[in-house]
Amino acid sequence: MSFVSRTAAATLLTLATTGPLQAGSLDVRIGYVQWIPDRGPVLSNIIPEPEDAGLRGAELAIQDNSTTGQFLGQTYKLIGGISDSREDALAAFDSMQSSGTRLFVVNAPAGTLQELMTRADKDTLVFNAGAKDDALRTAECHVNLLHTAPSYAMLTDALGQWLNMRRWNNLFLITGPTEEDKAWADAFRRSAERFGLKIVQDKPWTFDADLRRSAINELPAFTQARNYDAVVVADVRGDFGEYVPFNTWLPRPVVGTQGMSPEGWHRAVEAWGAAQLQNRFRELAGRHMNSDDYAAWAAVRSIGTAVTQLKAADPNELRNFLFTDQFQLAAFKGRSLSFRDWNGQLRQPIPLAHPNSLVAQAPFEGFLHPHTEMDTLGFDRPESKCRINR
Repeated sequence: MSFVSRTAAATLLTLATTGPLQAGSLDVRIGYVQWIPDRGPVLSNIIPEPEDAGLRGAELAIQDNSTTGQFLGQTYKLIGGISDSREDALAAFDSMQSSGTRLFVVNAPAGTLQELMTRADKDTLVFNAGAKDDALRTAECHVNLLHTAPSYAMLTDALGQWLNMRRWNNLFLITGPTEEDKAWADAFRRSAERFGLKIVQDKPWTFDADLRRSAINELPAFTQARNYDAVVVADVRGDFGEYVPFNTWLPRPVVGTQGMSPEGWHRAVEAWGAAQLQNRFRELAGRHMNSDDYAAWAAVRSIGTAVTQLKAADPNELRNFLFTDQFQLAAFKGRSLSFRDWNGQLRQPIPLAHPNSLVAQAPFEGFLHPHTEMDTLGFDRPESKCRINR
C-alpha cells in the first residue's frame, strides 16, 4: 500500500472511530422510478443494454453520499426500482409520493416523464436521468424538473464541434425509422447548421434486410455519392448502424450513434479521477458504467452535494441552491458541473468515443460563449422558451 493510501485509510479509520462530526440526524429518501419500453428485436448482433442501466448508477451514488453523510449525521436511502410497465412506473411514483417522498430520480421516456410531472406535487423535485428529448429543455418545461441526462442537442453539438474542428464539413446522413432516430437526426441537422457543416446526402434507412448476410452488397450502393468527408448515422437502438463502418462507398469514417459517438459517459473515460469511479462501479455492478448509469449517479450525487452544503433536505431549498453559483458537482469530467437556470439542464462535457477508446471531449477550444463554453452544447438561453428559475 502506498503512503497516500495508508494515510487516507488512517484518516477514514480515525473519522469512523470518532463518530459523526455533527449532532442530530437527517434522513434523505430518494425515490427511483425506471421504465424502459421494449424496443423490439434488432437486425444486428449488438450486445443489448443492461436491464439495470441507470439503477446501478443511483445505487453507487447512494454509497458515495453515505460515505460523507455518516460523518455529518446524514443517512441516504434509495427506494423504488425498475417497473414492468408504464402504468406500474406511474403507480410507483404515486405511492412513494403519497408516503412522503419528495426527491425523485426518473429514467423513463419523455411521454411517461411528462405524465409523471402532472402528478408531482409543487414541493416534489424530480431529476430526469433518461429522456434526451430537446422539447423538455426548450418548450415543455417544468419548474421542478432538472435534467442530468444530456439532451440530443448537447450530444450532436459535441459531434458538430468536432467535425468542424477537423474540417470534415461535407456529410452523408443516414436516419433510421424510429422516433428516437428521427429526433437524433433532427438535432444533428440543427448542429450542422450551427457549426457550418453541409449535409450533402440526407437519406432515410428503409431496408429490413438481414445485414449480417447482405451488408457488403447493400451499404456500398446505399452510400454512393460523389464525395463526402464522413458518414453520420442516426440509429439509436442499433438496428443497422453497426454494419455501416467499412462498408461505405467511399473510404470514410463513420460517426453518430455508431462508429465514433457522443455519449453522456463511456467506459474509456479514465482521466480526472474517473478510473476510480469506473472501478467502484464495476465492483458494484459487475459491468461497465454507461450513460444511463452516469446520469442517475449525477442526479443522486447532486442531491447529496446540496444536502451536505445546506444541512437540509427540503426540496425547495435544494432546488434553489442547485441554481446558485455555490453549487458545483464534482463529476469526473475535468470540471465542476452546474445547472442551467432557464431549463434545469446539467451542464457537462460530452465524451466522443468509439467502442474501445476515448477520442476527445467537447466543448472544444475556439467555440466561444459570453458566459461559459459549456453552454455551446445544447440549447442556449436565447434558444429556449423555458424560464423555470424566475
